[in-house]
Amino acid sequence: MSKPIYLIKQAAEPNSMELYIYDYVQSDGQDWWTGETIESDTSSNYIKNQLEQAGDNITNINIYINSYGGEVKEGLGIYNILKRHPAQKTVYVDGFACSIASVIAMAGDKVIMGTNTLMMIHHASMGVFGNADELRKAANDVEVIDQASCSSYLTKAGDKLDETTLNNLLDAQTWLNAEQCLKYGLADEIAGKEDSQIVQAQQRFKQSIKQEISQMRSKIQVPKQFNHEKTNAERLMQIFKKENGGK
Repeated sequence: MSKPIYLIKQAAEPNSMELYIYDYVQSDGQDWWTGETIESDTSSNYIKNQLEQAGDNITNINIYINSYGGEVKEGLGIYNILKRHPAQKTVYVDGFACSIASVIAMAGDKVIMGTNTLMMIHHASMGVFGNADELRKAANDVEVIDQASCSSYLTKAGDKLDETTLNNLLDAQTWLNAEQCLKYGLADEIAGKEDSQIVQAQQRFKQSIKQEISQMRSKIQVPKQFNHEKTNAERLMQIFKKENGGK
């Protein structure tokens, strides 16, 4: 087994937990020599155990994803474990959220993507060997599995994504950037975008204030009765000129 690729730890904030999904999602393995089970840090069973150990005080789970995907069985298990947990779930896509990793991301109450991050979604697939009946059954089975994954996208997207559009995207094995995910309801926020919008709004506000001041100045007129009045500076200048011979 490779080094752990899931890391769950207590976060710096009280009652918070951090979950890193930074590689393939995979089930538990088995030692060929001893027959012992080798626990995978990407299995749904491992995630369940870690959440149980954390206790009921966890109110916030931050989930960081950078994964090409993996086993559908484990990914759907993780999705449902997280979805069922009462804590507030915030998903951060740090790089790729592909295949079943994108389904796990849909468990987030809030999904935040970096400006340069991507999701890739596609129909479920499987390898199969057998006769015609077995192949037909496998095709039917994979369609059922596929529908289970699709429901996760549609649940998250709400009215931003219909089933026909989703199927077209899945057919094409589509890579989606952050803007597209936001458009289809698969993400809720693009990191840094909100800040830039605030800056732009502030700039527009300053510009409108300048325009209003300029318009106000253009409308200000000196009353006619004071048109021939001289300022103190002008009076002093006249006196100075007289004392100097009009020069």
